[in-house]
Amino acid sequence: MTSVEENKKLYKKKNFYFYIFFLILISFFFNQYYAHIGVLPVDTFSTFNGGYDVLNGRLPFRDYWTVKAPLLDLIQAFFFKIFGVSWFSYAAHASVFNSLFALSTFFTLRKFNLELKYCFIYSLLASLLMYPTYGIPFSDHHASILCMISIYCLCLAIKTNKGFYWFFLPIFLFLAFFSKQAPTGYIGILILVISLIYCTLNFRIKKIMNGIFGSLFIISIFALVIFFYNIPIKSLILQHFLFPLSLGETRLDWLFPLEFKRFVWRHKLIYLSLSIPMLILIKNSYKNYKYVFSGESLIIIVLIFTGIIFISHQLLTINGLFIFFLIPVFSGFSHTFSQYYFKKKNAIIFLLVLSFISTVYYHQKYISKRDTLLLRNVDLSKSIDASILDKKLKNLKWITFHYPENPKKEIQNLLDSIEIIKNDKRNKMIVTDYQFISVILSINDNSAARIWWLHHLYPTPQEKYFEEWKDFFLKSIKKNNIEVIYTVHPLMGEKDVLENMVSKKCSSKSKINNILDLQVLKNCEEIKKYPNL
Repeated sequence: MTSVEENKKLYKKKNFYFYIFFLILISFFFNQYYAHIGVLPVDTFSTFNGGYDVLNGRLPFRDYWTVKAPLLDLIQAFFFKIFGVSWFSYAAHASVFNSLFALSTFFTLRKFNLELKYCFIYSLLASLLMYPTYGIPFSDHHASILCMISIYCLCLAIKTNKGFYWFFLPIFLFLAFFSKQAPTGYIGILILVISLIYCTLNFRIKKIMNGIFGSLFIISIFALVIFFYNIPIKSLILQHFLFPLSLGETRLDWLFPLEFKRFVWRHKLIYLSLSIPMLILIKNSYKNYKYVFSGESLIIIVLIFTGIIFISHQLLTINGLFIFFLIPVFSGFSHTFSQYYFKKKNAIIFLLVLSFISTVYYHQKYISKRDTLLLRNVDLSKSIDASILDKKLKNLKWITFHYPENPKKEIQNLLDSIEIIKNDKRNKMIVTDYQFISVILSINDNSAARIWWLHHLYPTPQEKYFEEWKDFFLKSIKKNNIEVIYTVHPLMGEKDVLENMVSKKCSSKSKINNILDLQVLKNCEEIKKYPNL
């Protein structure tokens, strides 16, 4: 090798690490910045409390009812263990995943022979639209990132014919499913169908065995965790599979009818970012029907249906808009196809402009205004440092849609209530959307549910599995010898946790202040019937 060639190789290597360094740096700290602005109590603190619970020995399914995000709680406990219990380490959890998404997108596009500078641009823009919509760990975002990495593994497995992609694919998909069942379940079906078609047309036992080994590996790890921590299989199946399936039946009404305005026009930029691969698929299939079964065609089909699945998921969920990260991702893939099929650079310029403008537009419309936190019309400059509550919340700029004009009043109400809870030495359960209370008091909140939200997180009396939820709730009270229940308002999804659970004679209720209720449990036969646990 000549010195000129060596210098070129060294230059490319330095360039590569330069892009990687800044991609990690920007995607991490951009998310960190927005993770510290604004609060939506019901969503903002759920994993904060969940991670603290796991850190102190309370586990999902076994000790508290949860229908989603057990993986987030486990990972957050790890971050708290390593970096301490603080808002920085909480936000860092999401920021690390944002960087992981940026890196996986970068490496995937690079494997599709896209120039480094373009890999950097598309990956960076995608990361600016991914996690900063919430900033803090959230089930939809974790599931989406892990689903996208699974899709990348499938595309690269088809393109490169390398077995280790088949090995890691089921691992990422499994982790995504234990972040949130949807859209993971739909993505899993898509991956399974395309994998079966590809493996049938390109049969190699080694590919199949790699996928099987990856599946067995992650299932074995999962089984060991279940066994070691004594998590009841029945509770896991009920909470993570059966009850969410019953919810899915009701949410189909939010998807149908499939109106053009909702399903296509509202998400036109996502479809537009995939227009080039779609055009290539139609054109080549028309010329030769066998093209439909080629590896390139299968990759395009995967990308198209990935977009459709995410759009459907967005319509089915009650959470804020966040799927616009797909525009730079799909534009990056479209760029890779354009450089093979089009000599002129008009298409590439269009994709770059589309990615940049859409990123700026959606950043201004949703992220900077903290729209997903319901703060669109709130003056964010009125926020105050949450360290007033506790140093664990240092640098969090506190403002909620509950008290948009006077966040100091909200914090003072919370401080008064926290002091009352702190001074009560009885065994207590804390019911609240402000799930940092037990964390700053360094106590167990004995919460029977990860999030208090009737219907969406646990069943109503009219719904299937209500008796199982009631049984779980009352057992939790008996197991923890609960004497009193403190409810901190406002609760977005609940009014009275004891309603329909026990008769009125089992408790007495009083209002302590304008946001705090106290329910004292009496000698209740409905609870006493459970054996000592």
